[in-house]
Order: sequence, then C-alpha cells, then structure tokens
Amino acid sequence: MRNSKMISEKRNYLVLNTEQAKNIVKDYLIENKFEVTEIAYGLPEIIDRYDIWNVPIIYKENNIGEIAIDAYDKKINTSLSSDISILVGRMKKVDIGEFSKPINIKGLKKTSKKKHDYAISNLNNMIIKGRSEIALGQLPEQSIDLIFTSPPYFNARKEYSEFHTYEDYLELMRKVIKQCQRVLIDGKFFVINTSHVLVPRASRSESSTRIAVPFDIHQIFMEEGFEFVDDIIWQKPEGAGWASGRGRRFSADRNPLQYKAVPVTEYVMVYRKKPCILIDHFIRNHPNPEIIEQSKIESDYEKTNIWYISPARDKRHPAIFPLELAEKVIKYYSFKNDVILDPFGGIGTTAKAAHKLNRRFCTIEVNQEYIDFTLNDFNKNASNFLNNFDFEYIDYSNLTEIQNDNVDLKRIIKELLENGISQNEMLLALQNLKKAKM
Repeated sequence: MRNSKMISEKRNYLVLNTEQAKNIVKDYLIENKFEVTEIAYGLPEIIDRYDIWNVPIIYKENNIGEIAIDAYDKKINTSLSSDISILVGRMKKVDIGEFSKPINIKGLKKTSKKKHDYAISNLNNMIIKGRSEIALGQLPEQSIDLIFTSPPYFNARKEYSEFHTYEDYLELMRKVIKQCQRVLIDGKFFVINTSHVLVPRASRSESSTRIAVPFDIHQIFMEEGFEFVDDIIWQKPEGAGWASGRGRRFSADRNPLQYKAVPVTEYVMVYRKKPCILIDHFIRNHPNPEIIEQSKIESDYEKTNIWYISPARDKRHPAIFPLELAEKVIKYYSFKNDVILDPFGGIGTTAKAAHKLNRRFCTIEVNQEYIDFTLNDFNKNASNFLNNFDFEYIDYSNLTEIQNDNVDLKRIIKELLENGISQNEMLLALQNLKKAKM
C-alpha cells in the first residue's frame, strides 16, 4: 500500500499521472493535424521546478522531440515544447536515414526485448606486467565490471611519459579504450581521470602550449562504443596549482592579455559501454541480493559533480592520484566482489582501493619498478588483508602487438611527406610495388 503522496498530488496538479499526460499530448497533436498513427510516447516526467509534465515523442524508436504540459491547467506550454514543424521535419529525416537519436526506452513498451543474462566475472585478483594495449588482449571478453584509470600525462614532464607526437599519444589511448570496450561488461562503467596538459615552452621567445586532452579523449570514447554519463570536477586546494607556473607572470605585473587561470581541477569523466542496459537490471537481477544490500553507500556521499579532494604524493611515483578518489569511484560505480580494472596501474592505487572495498582487481603496468612497489605493498600488508586473499602475477611484457596495416601506412605516408617525398613519387613507388607482386 502506498503511503506517501506523489508530487502531483501534493501540489494539487490537474495532471496527476503519466496516462493523463500522454492523452493530453495526443489530443494536442491531433488538433494540430499531426499524424499520430506511427507515434509512440516515452515516459512522461514531472519537471517540478517549472510545474510541467514533459512527454517525449517517439517515431520509429527515435526521440524526435518533447511536448510540455502545464501541470496546473493542462495547457500545452509551447515555449518549452518542440514546434510541430520541427517534429514533422525530423520524421522525414528519420524516414530517409538522416536522423538518428537513440531514445531512453524507460517506460516505452516494445514488442521484442533482448534478454540480458547477468554476467559474473570469474577473474581473480591480477597484477599484470606489460603494455596495456597488448596485455588487455589476453583478458576474456566482458570480464570486467568497472574500469577506473588515470592515463599518463602527455609530455608534461619527461618523468611522467614521453611520446613522439600528440597523435601518437591519442593513438595509444584509442587502442587501450578499444580493448577496454571489449573486456568491459555491457552497460558497465569506464571512469577516467584526465586533465589539460601544459607543455613548457622551449625558449623565452616561445609560448607554452596548453592541450585540451580530456576533450580529445572524449571524442575517442564516443567513437568506440561508449555513452557519456557525467563530467566530475576534481578540485584541489588553491595552492596546488601554482606548481605549474601558470599565472605567475600575470600575478607579478597584472597586465591585461597576460591573464591565465591557475589550474586546480582535473576531470573525472564517466562513460558507460553500449548497449546501456538499464541500471535496474544489475540491481534486480544480481544472483546475490545480499551483495546489493551490502554495497549501498551508508556514509555521506558527493551530491554534486565537484569533488574536493587533496592531491596525493608518493616519492616512488611522480603522478599518483589519491586513494580517496579511487575509493569514491569504486563505491559509486560497482558492487562488492566486482572486478575493477586499471589499465595504467602505476603503483597500484586502484587495486589497493578495490581490495579495501571488498572488490577484486586487475591492474596493468609496464614499468617494472612500479610493479615491484605494488607487489611489495601487497606482501607487506598481507596480514591486514581479508582471509584467503590471493593474487596472480602475470608477465605479458614479451608479447608483441599485432600491427594495424592501415595505421602503419598512414604513419609511413605522413613521415615520407614530412621528409620531402612528393605524392607523385609515392604513387609511382606503390605502382612499382604492385607490379613486383604480380
């Protein structure tokens, strides 16, 4: 029996439920001579800030617009609704294949629905040595419940990492993200900590370069089968940004045009692997309901997308992220006993946070020194671990990558052009090569 009143009842709306909202929209469309025979309606939602019902209009499984209803007087709020001409135009684009906007299927009845079995990974705790883009290829498909990582910075400092070009860096990220998409369970989360990078100037006559790394990585996620969920801002104390040197010149003389903000934030970008199965599926169909109950967040939690966390330091690694950051991500985006992957494991921060929170872990790292630190930390604290704790150490460092011919060809052509070889000369060489193979 329902005890609490709905918002529509508490506020004495005239539109009390979703069925009423759909019927009002249907009547409105018919009055405006809009063809409704092939139209469906998504789940109407109350936007209580404006006291309106918002009803999605669905045509051939595409969300082509929304109609807003004033909840108090049942009238259509045209200023907050899609124009009829827009709806008609989008229907035409759907018919010719030029419009494709995935719908939120919640509340929309479908005649056929693919059943998703609940996947429980059988992986044990793993510490893997090797290049991430190669080692990931050894993991089974759909064996990971959550990925959280902070990839290497692009050439911010040589002790972090060094790449020939920014394109090489993005190519590595694409390879890793593509492999992560393969091993991640459908509908589960990939959370990545990145930030803009300041590349120092080479001389006093040049300017430093600031690269918007998170935005370029976001595009890769969109192209590799993920859906964007959230951008969380990790904010550090104000003094943390001065180490970059940015803003010091303006601070000294205050001349206009020289202003540069001191960076004290990083991005924590949240993505889900498509198909984005409803979250309810994971909660309702988990084979162990006790785990769902035990995984609930009991303490205070982050209510906004700005997280205030102090940076961490460890003399063994120049760019670690705080254990607190890993713990929050793991708590919010996984259940107990899930498998948490960090493809750029460093000294094992994500692995330690996962184990502390009763999750399994898989951490991949290419640097032997960092692997040793991780192994030493786990062995040193073995007495504090759970009963029967164990992990497997695997060395994939001798594996070589299967090269992508198209990627290599593009790189070769680019290098040849940069070294003065003309396009005509390249075409002639390719023709001669083709003749030699015949």
